Amino acid sequence: MPGFQFQTISPDGRRARGREHAASAESLVRALEARGLVVLDVQEHGANARGLPRASRAAVADAIRALASLLPAGLSLVRALDVAAGTAPSALAGILRDVRSRVERGEGVAASFAAHPQAFSAAAVGVVRAGERAGDLDGAFDRLAAQLEREDALRARLLSAAIYPAILAVAGGAALLVLLIFVLPRFAALLQGTGMPLPASTALLLDAATALRANWGLVPLALAALVAAVAWLRTSSAGRRVWSRTLLALPVVGGFRRDALAAGMARTLAVLLRGGAPLPVALEDAGRSADDPLLGDALHAARARVIAGSTLHAACATERVFSDVFLSLVATGEEAGRLPEFLERAAVFFEQRTDRGAQRLVAFAEPAMIVAFGLVIGAVALSLLQAIYGINPAGLR
Repeated sequence: MPGFQFQTISPDGRRARGREHAASAESLVRALEARGLVVLDVQEHGANARGLPRASRAAVADAIRALASLLPAGLSLVRALDVAAGTAPSALAGILRDVRSRVERGEGVAASFAAHPQAFSAAAVGVVRAGERAGDLDGAFDRLAAQLEREDALRARLLSAAIYPAILAVAGGAALLVLLIFVLPRFAALLQGTGMPLPASTALLLDAATALRANWGLVPLALAALVAAVAWLRTSSAGRRVWSRTLLALPVVGGFRRDALAAGMARTLAVLLRGGAPLPVALEDAGRSADDPLLGDALHAARARVIAGSTLHAACATERVFSDVFLSLVATGEEAGRLPEFLERAAVFFEQRTDRGAQRLVAFAEPAMIVAFGLVIGAVALSLLQAIYGINPAGLR
């Protein structure tokens, strides 16, 4: 029999990992639930060692939308997976065919999806698992497709808003480097050849340009160091935590970041709860799928407090990543007994605030960068003109 790795939560709230042999993932899930455990994840041991590549978010969203459309039309899940694999990119097609093979062998749909974390997040698996338990796979795939499409749309809007400031920064930085490395050293030779003393500001500027040209090989090294630093911040666990803390601590960016995190997290929790997942399981899945490490830690801590008997509002109140507005909406939803509905409202509210915040940041960044580059270039031009007029006073007439 194949071996499976699993994660569970015990009735007293303790999380555990284990490995057992079973005829299928579904039979193992039933056995674990019979012991009173809440099953978070089940994967066949070694199932991810097949070398299947990662799939893009957009491709996964399209495949889930295809499943959500095909299942209500009367196709079986196996046939729907076949059709979705036929239209998916090669990276995702292999994953979908493997999911189909697992389903044909009798494994659960959620367990089959969970075997491919490079394509399906913990939150996506949680939505499918909740729909599978409720006998509503059609609705689960529909909710999941809508969630993925909203995430992609929000991400695309934020990316498009950041493109112009990024291009402006690169172009302005390149122009300054060309000015300092190639243009100013020629003025230095010309002005110093006159034998006239240069103003202090001009001499300092020309010395800096000459030194930069003499050590121009340090520029690629500095760029390489910058790329390495960005890679460390984006890929390593410690770097991502440093970057997350930095963003949350910034005066204006911190509020924008909290809104963006609240939008994604509220939407994920709402979809999971709508699908029938218990709140502790929904918090666990949302925490495991969170892109931000501090948000993941906060959700795991909140889950532990909820299991201990706390309300979601009180469990989140001590975590600095949650804003007061989000906590108020959660508290209102719990008091009214309509938490999923209020989480959906919170998601819409914070998505709109994120959009407006991105537009304000871009509207501020563009003129600020233009003014900054203009001041630098203006200071260089004034410094050179000061030297030229000092050498040839008649130039004033």
